Amino acid sequence: RIFVLGIGFFTLCFLMTSLGGQFSAKRLGDSPFTIRTEVMGALESRGVLRRMSDMLEMLMKRMDILARLENSTDFHKGDEARFPLDRFQPAAGLMERIQAIAQNVSDIAVKVDQILRNSLLNGKVMEGRRDQCEVPRDPKYPDCAGKVEWMRARWTSDPCYAFFGVDGTECSFLIYLSEVEWFCPPLPWRNRTLAVPSPPPPPRAQAAFRRDLARLLELIGTGKESLSFMKKRIRHLAQQWLRAARRLEQRLAGRQRDQKHILVHIGFLTEESGDVFSPRVLKGGPLGEMVQWADILAALFMLGHSLRVTVSLKELQSHLGVPPGRGNCPLTSPLPFDLIYTDYHGLQQMKQHMGLSFKKYRCRVRVIDTFGTEPAYNHEEYATLRGYRTNWGYWNLQPGQFMTMFPHTPDNSFMGFVSEELNQTERQLIKANKVSSMAVVYGKEASIWKGKEKFLAILNKYMEIHGTVYYETQRPPEVPAFVKNHGLLPQHEFQQLLRKAKLFIGFGFPYEGPAPLEAIANGCVFLQARFNPPHSSLNHEFFRGKPTSREATGTAVFQVSSQHPYAEDFIGKPHVWTVDYNNSEEFEAAIKTIMRTQVDPYLPYEYTCEGMLERIHAYIQHQDFCTTSSLPPSPKTRSPAMQSPPSPLALSPNSTHLVWSPSAGGAPEAWPPVASLQVWLSEPQHTCTETCRRHGLVCEPTFFRFLNKEEVFLQLSVACDSTEYEMNHLYPAVAEAVRECYLQKEPLLFSCAGHNAKYRRLCPCRDFRRGQVALCRDCL
Repeated sequence: RIFVLGIGFFTLCFLMTSLGGQFSAKRLGDSPFTIRTEVMGALESRGVLRRMSDMLEMLMKRMDILARLENSTDFHKGDEARFPLDRFQPAAGLMERIQAIAQNVSDIAVKVDQILRNSLLNGKVMEGRRDQCEVPRDPKYPDCAGKVEWMRARWTSDPCYAFFGVDGTECSFLIYLSEVEWFCPPLPWRNRTLAVPSPPPPPRAQAAFRRDLARLLELIGTGKESLSFMKKRIRHLAQQWLRAARRLEQRLAGRQRDQKHILVHIGFLTEESGDVFSPRVLKGGPLGEMVQWADILAALFMLGHSLRVTVSLKELQSHLGVPPGRGNCPLTSPLPFDLIYTDYHGLQQMKQHMGLSFKKYRCRVRVIDTFGTEPAYNHEEYATLRGYRTNWGYWNLQPGQFMTMFPHTPDNSFMGFVSEELNQTERQLIKANKVSSMAVVYGKEASIWKGKEKFLAILNKYMEIHGTVYYETQRPPEVPAFVKNHGLLPQHEFQQLLRKAKLFIGFGFPYEGPAPLEAIANGCVFLQARFNPPHSSLNHEFFRGKPTSREATGTAVFQVSSQHPYAEDFIGKPHVWTVDYNNSEEFEAAIKTIMRTQVDPYLPYEYTCEGMLERIHAYIQHQDFCTTSSLPPSPKTRSPAMQSPPSPLALSPNSTHLVWSPSAGGAPEAWPPVASLQVWLSEPQHTCTETCRRHGLVCEPTFFRFLNKEEVFLQLSVACDSTEYEMNHLYPAVAEAVRECYLQKEPLLFSCAGHNAKYRRLCPCRDFRRGQVALCRDCL
């Protein structure tokens, strides 16, 4: 009896498993790639049902035999002691149950047979369609055949293709290439709903200035020393951010500001990029990048935008909607972010995992790039042909998408960071407590001090020298005994040290960090070395591979004339002294003069919290790299009937440059506004950056499109015997010796940087707000 019940139980389990396996799969029609499997299983499903019916019939026969044996007393005598009969239901009851199950199975078999017959009929139609799939010859889709050929050979190279339903058949290739990617036309037999005009998108939520930074600290997360450092900085400056936000809110006077959905992905902190910074936070490693990222996060959050922050590749993939696999397929859904702030490491990770979607959405990316990326290094084809290819360039982005720590080049957008502001009371205390004979050395790593004994000996004659060099068990041997070394200091204690010191001195490295601005803001004089010859990728390993020439030459050489060019060019004396350290007399004379010079704490407005909020607000509201403007056709492609529209530019009253003509009609939608435009002709060997600066202006590359025309040369009385359109980052320009004019063929190569003795360049310049070089007077 136990044996028979076991067989019955096994049969029921087999029944449930078989039917569950047949009906738990996707319903017919759920996916075009499941039909073949469903239909091919029709005959097998019928066989399963027949076998189940046969087993139940055999089970009932055996139960009938057992029922007859039940009347025999010998049967009970042998088993009664081990298996009491009252534990089991009568055999007759079990027979009734099995008969009911058999009837149900019979009914199910009939219904399943009807379903499978219909499925088989439909499947034959679909199989016919699948067998008839041919690569369409549509001139609107010229890459279709090549893509299908690639799929035939490589569709198994990435699991993401199977995720989207590719199964190795020709039709699955075409469906994928027409519906997931966009290289082939849609198949006519595919069920597609008619295009219905989509309703207008709902109004965007408005960004509101925030009053608390607590939520931002939660978004940043934990688990890394670098994140802890950034959160400490945000807490330290919290009150200054709040005050600055209130001031900017009052100035904007209730203007409408759409709330943007922003992803901040700090690629250099991911494990996949090595995250070399986090372990060095407490050991004197460079902190400039983390200072800037902390301030970017605070500014975006205070402006009221919706943020997501990631420092891992897994989180990045999740937020973007990356399909499983190796990154060859597009995202599974439209990108949910209006803007993505990342760095070069994050940019590489996005390209690797977003497939074709990276090209589609890259206009939304903003790359935090310490030293900048100039157009000649950004354009892949041009950089390869002309020798500008470096480790970090050739991304074919709009140059304004790269955002720098300092306003190195107008080709990029100046992002910056903030330094702590002092109130009037603090400024007075600093002036009263300054020690004129106290100097602090810029450099937390012992290697920076190596070979500087000569400078330190001269400095030690006049001033008490303090350092903040990291050490574990003993004094670093590179630091002389007469130096009072405090070791690494928390930010607050470092600020207190700067407020006492008279001099903050740099020995040439690190380049362009935030510390000199912090020192100047705390009333120090910054003394730095002049590099002669300038440091470049040709004579200094640190600059090798940097994607910028820093306006110094027309060749692919990155040149820096001092440790901190921004401090030298934008601040200068009496706050900043740049001297030749190889000249001992000049160095010593500078020390003596600095000790006698009284300076007040000074912080450029663009490095205050309010200045950074103002700048980022303007970028978010006005910068649009997803809408591109086309260049006018070149003379060779222009038909005789086509005539260039009259130039909207006119000579200025003093006839030295061009301005936007008041009679030009409606001004085009442009940011910065075209009313700020001035067109100047450079001298030979001058960059447009230098040309505009000489006239008290800033080069504005977005204006190049308005002056890339032959008639502009004529308006400036430049004679052109011939005019050519070419790819060159120095164009538009004129070679006056041979009376040849050149216009730009590739918009991505418009550049304020670079010069050549052969050319005089057409330069677009604009005015700027006092203390805010990134914005024109009417840009806010």
